Amino acid sequence: MRLDLLADPAPVPQAEALVCINMVHISPWPATAALMRLAADLLPADGPLYLYGPYKRDGAHTAPSNAAFDADLKSRNPAWGVRDLESVAACADAAGLTLADVIPMPANNVSVVFRRRPT
Repeated sequence: MRLDLLADPAPVPQAEALVCINMVHISPWPATAALMRLAADLLPADGPLYLYGPYKRDGAHTAPSNAAFDADLKSRNPAWGVRDLESVAACADAAGLTLADVIPMPANNVSVVFRRRPT
């Protein structure tokens, strides 16, 4: 389902899970914050938000190719860029989501799973 997180209302009243692939680094930071709020609003307790893409860890790139990709993204749009996973996790935490798993994937990407905390 296509959704503009900064403009569109939630397209459904609830969701069992949310999947977001290659968005966090190719969007302005407010879109990530909006995604976290949307997940907290739509998911049931323990419902997963699955993210996939490149992330920095502790402020550092995990591979030279990710550093080059980050520079390329920022040259196209200064609001884009490979995000620090800890910053994304803090944003998720503020919205009511808990970091559940980080799984290494090919091409220096990771799968990141957050789960909605019970309210």
